[in-house]
Amino acid sequence: MKKVIHRAADRGFANHGWLKSYHTFSFANYYNPEMIHFGALRVLNDDSVKGGMGFGSHPHDNMEIVSIVLDGALAHKDNTGRDKIIQKNEIQIMSAGTGIVHSEFNASKTEDVNFLQIWVFPKSRNVQPRYDQQAFDPANRHNKLQVVVSPGEEENKLSLNQDAWFSLGNFEAGQQFAIKPKQPGIGTYLFLISGEATVGEDKLSARDGMGISDYDQITIDVTKPAEFLLIDVPMLQ
Repeated sequence: MKKVIHRAADRGFANHGWLKSYHTFSFANYYNPEMIHFGALRVLNDDSVKGGMGFGSHPHDNMEIVSIVLDGALAHKDNTGRDKIIQKNEIQIMSAGTGIVHSEFNASKTEDVNFLQIWVFPKSRNVQPRYDQQAFDPANRHNKLQVVVSPGEEENKLSLNQDAWFSLGNFEAGQQFAIKPKQPGIGTYLFLISGEATVGEDKLSARDGMGISDYDQITIDVTKPAEFLLIDVPMLQ
């Protein structure tokens, strides 16, 4: 088994006043040659945006982008005419493909919004740009993993242009569960949103991340009530 651990305190950090952003992987002005990507997982940003503020129109291409709102609400507009608000327990996916221009703003004028934005290298380049958005019932991830994003079009799941899976789980203290690779050549990146857990022999706290590859199975013991995000991606060469 191969593993890499990214501690919350070691992440890159940018404070722009209206935006506080933690970078698990190298991003913008933060560069760490040891933290470029994990397989096809390129970016994992933990962003908090002040009320009434946000990112103006900017382009993307040939990247799969997943936005997960943890608290508050995020307003999204793009050059296709899409105008949506992403609430807590909703997830938006974007296949940027040949290119798209969008903006993201806090939907509230007064309350902060906290969301994860995750970039995954695409399986195929220059595809037709595509958005999708879906709400997921948190009751369906109580003491178990709820798959919310998968490679193919499946009922009650969003799909990406990559052999990638995203799973969320809310576990009580004392729970134990095991994870396995989705298929050969796939690694798993575990991001602990909150709480504490032991993964194999390693202790993780809130906002710690751990990537594991070349493994058969690993056991996770929840030591404090915890919320997990698991990202399964191809381990690119």
